[in-house]
Amino acid sequence: MRIIALLAIRNEALYLERCLRHLSEQGLESYLIDNDSTDPSLEIARAWLGRGLIGIESRPYPGFYDWRGILERKAELAAELGDHWYIHHDADEIRQSPVPGRTLAEAIAAADAAGYDAIDFLEFVFTPTDRTQDARGTDYVAALPHAYHFRPNPLHRVNAWRHAGPVDLLSFGGHRAEFPGRRLSPEPLILRHYPFLSWEHLVSKYRHERRYSAYEVEQLGWHGKRAHFDPNAARLPAPEELIRPDVEGWRTDRPRTTHPFLEG
Repeated sequence: MRIIALLAIRNEALYLERCLRHLSEQGLESYLIDNDSTDPSLEIARAWLGRGLIGIESRPYPGFYDWRGILERKAELAAELGDHWYIHHDADEIRQSPVPGRTLAEAIAAADAAGYDAIDFLEFVFTPTDRTQDARGTDYVAALPHAYHFRPNPLHRVNAWRHAGPVDLLSFGGHRAEFPGRRLSPEPLILRHYPFLSWEHLVSKYRHERRYSAYEVEQLGWHGKRAHFDPNAARLPAPEELIRPDVEGWRTDRPRTTHPFLEG
């Protein structure tokens, strides 16, 4: 059984090596869409061809973050590559089984064997807790041990699926793979999300680097406060607001419905 992570990137050199290595070690393949990266991302990706990365394609950068076009292309890829499992994946994510010693591929295979064709993920957002922390260029998983469980609505991250027909990734902005007769596994898996690695990285990413489609923001209502990021309103959560999953486990008793670094 093949499981393919569909990744779209633009200038993700901070994350890409770790992301591709983790996917390979977890028994997955990956396919990359590059949006005209100007940093070393493409060089990093090419080194993984034949080592888990099965293909790289170029997608022109139109001057903004074309999320709608990216989602449409990922849905097309799932049809073109065949009847396999897929994960709609980002470079700043690490996905895993909640069961120690079980790989992600083994967890997905177990869901498949039980007759399920879609899987939800519990999202845990790992962030710095003060403005002096900087995990860029480091083992950011070790450097950022604090997280919060992010659950703004039920079925927040149905990002893994197996379906022989068309899949709809647009209706929920990439958060849910929709298709007729979907059989969702009752056992969610884990998503570690590292949206930024320092305060400087946060401000640079959302204030300067990321440009959003006016159509997506104004007509589709996507991207929320990311599209109008205000560093004066943003804050980093204190350690006492967070959990340490490596110590406490994947606690879901204090879910957040907003991000402190966007909502203040």
